[in-house]
Amino acid sequence: MKLADFDFDLPDELIATRPANPRSSARLLVAQGDDIHDAVVTDLLTWLRPGDRLVLNDTRVIPARLSGLRERDGVEGLTQARIEVTLLDPAADGCWMALLKPLKKVRDGEEITFSPDLSATVEAREDGQARLRFNLSGTDFDAALAEAGAMPLPPYIAAKRPADEQDKTDYQTVWAKRPGAVAAPTASLHFDSELLALLREGGIQFTHVTLHVGAGTFLPVKVEDVTTHRMHAEWGEVTEEAAAEIAATRAAGGRVIPVGTTALRLIESAAADGEIRAWSGDTDIFIYPGYEFRITDALMTNFHLPKSTLLMLVSALMGQDTIRHIYAHAVEAEYRFFSYGDASLLLPPCKSDAEG
Repeated sequence: MKLADFDFDLPDELIATRPANPRSSARLLVAQGDDIHDAVVTDLLTWLRPGDRLVLNDTRVIPARLSGLRERDGVEGLTQARIEVTLLDPAADGCWMALLKPLKKVRDGEEITFSPDLSATVEAREDGQARLRFNLSGTDFDAALAEAGAMPLPPYIAAKRPADEQDKTDYQTVWAKRPGAVAAPTASLHFDSELLALLREGGIQFTHVTLHVGAGTFLPVKVEDVTTHRMHAEWGEVTEEAAAEIAATRAAGGRVIPVGTTALRLIESAAADGEIRAWSGDTDIFIYPGYEFRITDALMTNFHLPKSTLLMLVSALMGQDTIRHIYAHAVEAEYRFFSYGDASLLLPPCKSDAEG
C-alpha cells in the first residue's frame, strides 16, 4: 500500500478559507456506496433514521497561537526577538510543549512575554520543540490565553490569511466544552442550534465524547509504505454514560455515526475487543484500508488532504476505488475542501440502506 495510492489533484481555489454562513448551509455530499447525491447539511434528516446516534467530539479549541518578545541583555546591549509560539500538548508537570519560530532565537531559561499578564520561561528544547512553563495556571491561564492567543488555523488556511476574531467563533463547535484541542473537529463545525433541534425532533440521538485534537493531525505522511507510518498520540475519553448509550443504540439496531474522524478514532480505540467500553488515555490508532470497523456504521466528515492519514481512514471505510470516485465528483462539482469546507456523509455499501 503506497503513499501515491492516496494522491489526487486538488485545485487551490477549492480550499476554503472561511466557513459557510450559516454553518448548516454548507454543501453535503452523500455517498451510499458508489451512489452519490448532492445535498446540503440541513438535508441530513433525509439520510438519517430515527434511532441513529451521532457521536460528537466536545473538545474545545484553545487559542494556541501566541506572538511574544524575547529580550536579551548581552555585549550588544538589550536586544529583542519576536517569537511565534504554537502550543501543542500540556505536560504532566504543568508545562506545555510548543513549536517556537524561530527556535534558534531562544535559550533555555529565557522568558518570552506575550502580554502584560502572560509570559513563559523556556525550560528545555528537544526534537524541534520547546518546553514552556507559564507564569499562570488554571483559570487565570485560560483567561490570559484567551486575551493574548489566536486560533491555531490549519497551515493551509494560515498561509492564505492570519487568524482573526471571527475565527474564535468559526473555529469552535457550538457544543465545545472541554478545553485542550489545538485543532478543531471540523465536521462538527457544520452544526448550529437550529439543526440540532431539527435532528432531535426527527428522532436522532447524540452522545458526547472527548478527543483533544493535536497539531500532529496536520503532519504529512513521509513514508512510501503507509503501513509503517506512526501516528501522533492524542488524549481522549469515552465515559461510562457515553459507552452505555452507544451500546444501547447498537443493541436496538440503530446506527452509530461519528461526526468527524476524531470521534471515529476514539470510539474505535474504546472498542479494542469489539465492544464499546468506558475508556480514557492516549490513542495513536491508525486506520487504513484493511481495518475492520468495530463500532462505526457510517461517518460524517469534511474532505481531506491528498496523501493524508484521514484520506486513508475514509478509504478504509468506503473502499479505495469508491473514495477516488467520491473525491473526483467533489472536485468536479467544486465542493469546498478541508477545515472550513463542505461535508460528506459516507454510508458504506453494507450500511447504506437508508431511504432518501
